[in-house]
Amino acid sequence: MAADASTIPLASTTGFPMRFLPEDHAADRPLWAWLTVAFAGCIAPAGVLALTHDPRAVGTIVAIGMMGAGMIAAAAAGRFAVGVIVALLAGAGLMLLARALGLPALHAPAAAALAAILASVSFSARGALFARSAGPRGWWIAVAVVAGEAAVLLTAAAMPGAWPVWVLALLPAQWATLALQGALTGTGAQVASVALIALGGTAAATLLVARLWPRRWPYLIMFTTWLGLSALVWERWSAAV
Repeated sequence: MAADASTIPLASTTGFPMRFLPEDHAADRPLWAWLTVAFAGCIAPAGVLALTHDPRAVGTIVAIGMMGAGMIAAAAAGRFAVGVIVALLAGAGLMLLARALGLPALHAPAAAALAAILASVSFSARGALFARSAGPRGWWIAVAVVAGEAAVLLTAAAMPGAWPVWVLALLPAQWATLALQGALTGTGAQVASVALIALGGTAAATLLVARLWPRRWPYLIMFTTWLGLSALVWERWSAAV
């Protein structure tokens, strides 16, 4: 009996990359995955915002929340667009909460919107790649990455100087922090503009890898782009510090 067409792997016969259906790489434990999205993207950042009234910490907290929401949601759903939407909603909610807590209004709303969009795209692109490469357990990788970057950023915020600038400049979450904080306070415009370029460039490179998976050579493009843009952020940031 001929195999049903829906069960045949969608491998390309024309040189195009393999395509995946959502069920091929959605989370293996969806309830836990989405609870983690809610905690990392909303509950934990909101709690930190409620505990601190330092305007200098808002950019970091919002960036971490958007990263947790977007990256884990994209990996859990196996859909890049889902991650972008969830990250934007989380960012908007945290910004509104910051205003309700009496923190300063946005200095440049248009710049903040652009930073939020590019950050959401960058974080969600990585989540989609994790789903594509690790299948149903891709969201576990997303959780580990979010936890690692969040730990570094929170340590740097609590203890300035604990991490050298070049280490922080390697982290897309730090790029989002610089871009968002620039829109919040109106300071560091040159650093914020470079951070936006870095977010957009790495997002494009990551989406290329995800699209061409399981081919491995695009990883070289992604890592080269990441390192080059990290060096650019480091150079501009070091000059401004």
